[in-house]
Formats: sequence, structure tokens, C-alpha cells
Amino acid sequence: MKLPTLTFVALVTGTDAFAPLSPSAARAPSPLGAVSKKDSYDITLLPGDGIGPEIMSATTSVLAALQKRCGFELKLTEALIGGAAIDAANDPFPDASLEQCRSGDSVLLSCIGGYKWDSNPRELRPETGLLKMRKEMGLFANLRPAKVLTQLVDASTLKREVVEGVDIMVVRELTGDVYFGSPKGIDVVDGKRVGYNNMIYSEGEIERIARVAGDVASKRGGKLCSIDKANVLDVSQLWRDVVTDIITTEFSDVELSHMYVDNAAMQLIRWPKQFDTMVTGNIFGDILSDEASMLVGSLGMLPSASIGESGPGVFEPCHGSAPDIAGEDKANPLALILSAAMMLRYDLDRAEEADILEAAVEAVLDEGLRTADIKQDGDGCKLVGCIEMGEAVTKIVSAIDSAVEV
Repeated sequence: MKLPTLTFVALVTGTDAFAPLSPSAARAPSPLGAVSKKDSYDITLLPGDGIGPEIMSATTSVLAALQKRCGFELKLTEALIGGAAIDAANDPFPDASLEQCRSGDSVLLSCIGGYKWDSNPRELRPETGLLKMRKEMGLFANLRPAKVLTQLVDASTLKREVVEGVDIMVVRELTGDVYFGSPKGIDVVDGKRVGYNNMIYSEGEIERIARVAGDVASKRGGKLCSIDKANVLDVSQLWRDVVTDIITTEFSDVELSHMYVDNAAMQLIRWPKQFDTMVTGNIFGDILSDEASMLVGSLGMLPSASIGESGPGVFEPCHGSAPDIAGEDKANPLALILSAAMMLRYDLDRAEEADILEAAVEAVLDEGLRTADIKQDGDGCKLVGCIEMGEAVTKIVSAIDSAVEV
């Protein structure tokens, strides 16, 4: 494969979706940026289930090349989560894994879940471990970029003119709402089962996610759309009131709008380019961020970051564990590699190294390499597996021109 020669530009101003955020004197400090730049970092790896170990292996090879090239060290320690943890410890997120995650500088997670554990009781399902991790580590903000790359614009199921140029950041609150509200459960009333959950948000929970969204929007296109259902839900009315107060008083440079969640779901398909940054609650964000990600054409290309007010963040691809292709060398490792880039930028203060990873991913796409999820009939590209895609990125990271212009 012919190796490209690329030069990276580190944007300190402008609208870079992944640029680190700088707090204003008039604003509460941003939680982004857990540690200061240093020579060595302790990273917890959570390979998880399904294709997780495969894409983690490809990503650690890429990171090894990056460390060698850039002269810093990532000390990698694996821990259990999800189905693998259930099988090994009868717990979807053992206390030992939690302590390992808390003690390090950052966490890189592949994916969890699979058919094997779907019929388990709630407390022994992989997803319960994921929720526990978010809650115990205080990961209240999830950032999901949905950016349509030029090389993959035709991979989307929508028309080119609809998705070309789409660049959206969805900021999702992660530790409140119906997933965590109580009381909750299934009771028997008059001989019939009744299931219930509670959509609950406190003012403080809304304030802190609004500040993260305001920071993100101010460093992108300066537009923030808050998504709610304030016409019928009291909790959404509080959400709208608090978001309005925070953005108008602390982020005067950000243009704030509001949209009902059902309309937002429609507008994401009808005219996605109207959005720059979106902020919403947990359940609405769960749905809308997956919808936004499919504008790109494949979940296999999209990273995400989950951050708290302090301590390490967790960086993971948006896709699931794909147990149907696990072990077949068909997985796409690029989303986890891009998640590692977000980890470098947000948690480790290594923006230039993040630039290298992101550009290397685009370079392999420029070279015409495609895993099955992003391969199109008649596109003239080469179908490759997880191993070959990881090796290609590794080779480019090792050979790339890493000069950075500021």
C-alpha cells in the first residue's frame, strides 16, 4: 500500500468538533481534560464481548505505533465488564474493575452484550454493568459526533445532498432520567403486572450538562439545539427552563433553540445540516444519537466520550458487540481507534497525537480500504477484515508526517 504524506493542522480557533474546550472566567469550569500532559499514563482497557477483543487488539497495535513515534507511554491494564465479567465473576461490572477504572487516567471500552446473556435476570445482564460503571464513575455527559466523511458520503442510506457536509455533536445526559429514576419496578396490581419507571431530573443535573453543551457549542458553530418534550412533560419544562437560564447567562455567544423530541427525530432525517450541537436527556439522547450516527452510514465509524466532573472518562465506539460476526475477522476497528483519539484529546491532553490518529483513519479510507459495513457495491474499494484494517492504520501512523502547524 502506498503511504500518504500528510501534514496536520491543530486548530486552536474555529469549529473543530473535537477541539479541547477552554473555560471562560464567567463560566463554571469545564469537566473536559482529566489530567495534564505527561510522559506516562495508566489506561484501563475493557475489551468486553463479541467483537470487542478483536477491535481492541487492532487499536492497541495502533496505539503502540503512536507511542513509539511520539515518545510517550500508555500503560495498559485489562479489566472485565459485561458478559465476560458475568462468566468470570458472576457480576457484569465487578468491584475490582471499578477500582481499576477509577485509579487510572482514562478508560477505553470496546463493547458489551450478546445473545448468550439476554435471558439473564436484570442484575446479571451486561447492560447493567455499563449502567453501574456510568453511575459509579459519575459519567454524566456523553459526547457523540456524527460527521459525514467525504470518503463515505455514499455509504449513508440518505441522499448525498441531504448528508454531505453533516457535522453534528450530540451531548447526552447519561446518569439521570428514566434509566436511573426511582421508584421503579414491576408490581402486581389487581392481579395484573404493572411496570413503571420515573423520568426525574434535578436542577443541578440539568445545569451541569447544559454547561458542557454550551462549551462544546461555543467551540463549534455556535449553535445549540436543546431537545425535550416540554409540551407534555413537567420534567422537560424544567429542562427547558434551566438550559435557557444557563446558556443565556453563561454562553452569550451561543445561539440557543429548542425542539420537541418527535420533531427532532424527523428533522434529523429531513434536514440534518440544520444542527450543529444538540443537548438532551438520557432516553431521548439514547435514541437520537443512534439515529444521528446512521447519517454517517455505519455505527462502525463513530466514537464517543463519556465524561464526569472529575476523574477518568470512558471512551467507546457507538456500535454494539455484533456477536454474529465475532471471531470472523469482519469487524470494523475504526470507531474504537477514533475513540482512542478522543481519549488522547479529552483525557490525556495529547491533541497532536489525536490529530495523527484521526488523519490516519481518513488516510486508510483514501487508500480505498473498507470493512464490510462500509463497503458499497461497485465502489472500487478493497474489502478487508479487522486485522488488515488495523495493520493499515498502524503502518500509516508509523510513517505519517506528523508536523503540526498552529
